[in-house]
Amino acid sequence: MNLPSDLEIQSMKDTPFVDDPIARPKSETTGILPFQAIQGLVDSGAIIAPNPDSNQIQPASIDLRLGKKAFQIGASFLPGRSPIEGKIRDLLIREIDLEDSAVLEPRSVFLVPLMESLRLPADVSGVANPKSTTGRLDVFTRLITEPGIEFERVPKGYQGALYLEIVSRTFPIRVRTGMKLNQLRLVRGRPQATDGKLVRLAEKEQLTFDADSSPIDPRIDRGLSVSVDLVGNGSNIIAYRAKKTRHAIDLGKVNAYDIGEFWEVIPRSKSKDLTLQAGDFYILASHERIRVPPTHAAEMVPFDPSIGEFRIHYAGFFDPGFGYGDRGEIPGTKAVLEVRAHEIPILLEHGQLVGKLIYHQMAQLPERVYGRSIGSSYQQQGLALSKQFKPLQSAEQEPVSGYAPILSPQMTE
Repeated sequence: MNLPSDLEIQSMKDTPFVDDPIARPKSETTGILPFQAIQGLVDSGAIIAPNPDSNQIQPASIDLRLGKKAFQIGASFLPGRSPIEGKIRDLLIREIDLEDSAVLEPRSVFLVPLMESLRLPADVSGVANPKSTTGRLDVFTRLITEPGIEFERVPKGYQGALYLEIVSRTFPIRVRTGMKLNQLRLVRGRPQATDGKLVRLAEKEQLTFDADSSPIDPRIDRGLSVSVDLVGNGSNIIAYRAKKTRHAIDLGKVNAYDIGEFWEVIPRSKSKDLTLQAGDFYILASHERIRVPPTHAAEMVPFDPSIGEFRIHYAGFFDPGFGYGDRGEIPGTKAVLEVRAHEIPILLEHGQLVGKLIYHQMAQLPERVYGRSIGSSYQQQGLALSKQFKPLQSAEQEPVSGYAPILSPQMTE
């Protein structure tokens, strides 16, 4: 098995971390680390990234890359103190070479050692999440540390390897070494996100707009409330529902696949509602156009029991500048959500509350913000599928009945 050896991991721990001033923001306040601070951590060796990709560091996170091997295992497992190599050995079904690409079948569990490893400073921790494209394809990923007690969490001062659990819940997917399915946000200290802070931010910055780009008052209650658009706001399409198919989606392709081959397109109804069928996966859009100023990052709360028995999706990070631009020139962007009902069908109505955005303070103003200038795919999006699919107007398939919900970015302090 191509896993980091005990000697390599111990070497990471024994090598002293050089606390280079470049790796620290100029301000010592707590908050989400921005692009330039993450770059400093790479330069100083706190983030070990062999041959880093020039587009790997985002305004408030770093993309993590798949390593050379994947291990299909018979079951997922909870993080703990026991060695991951032993769990792979006990659960192994097959070892897969990713250097020439491989197809990961739906509803199977794969564990991939990532190319990156960490030697974080004592006051820096991390939170991981799937990238937007990963989430919109219904690919479930979870970051694992060794040792670790929580998925998607990197403890302060962590030194060691990183692993990614991958479960594609709907489509077969083709992946290869170096692909980026998830991202890591790094946090200094313990910044607190409160409604009081969010209210003060909303007094300085316009956070929400309607479909016509007119400012509207944000609804703030345990975060910024997000509602669902089921009228289309100028479009006849309100949702997409994933089809079951044996055709694999190559995650490295862009504008390559016809929508109708993989998705049912759901038109708006006179009743302005949508029934989510149990177990099905949908893409929907928010009614509001959302903004995240460069001083903050955001995260969509994945599940709120008060909202009901469905999950508002995996991809949660909203970068600084989302729906905002460099100088506030963009009047918000629709949030795209991936939604799945659990055990029973759920009726959604237009304008109904479906999620919460939590805003988190940046430790420092980022030198790069979300947008096309850094290759962001979803700035000023409407109801949008992942970048692997052709725009609907150029797809050969005509829309057919189907359901799909979209909601979008999320941020955390």
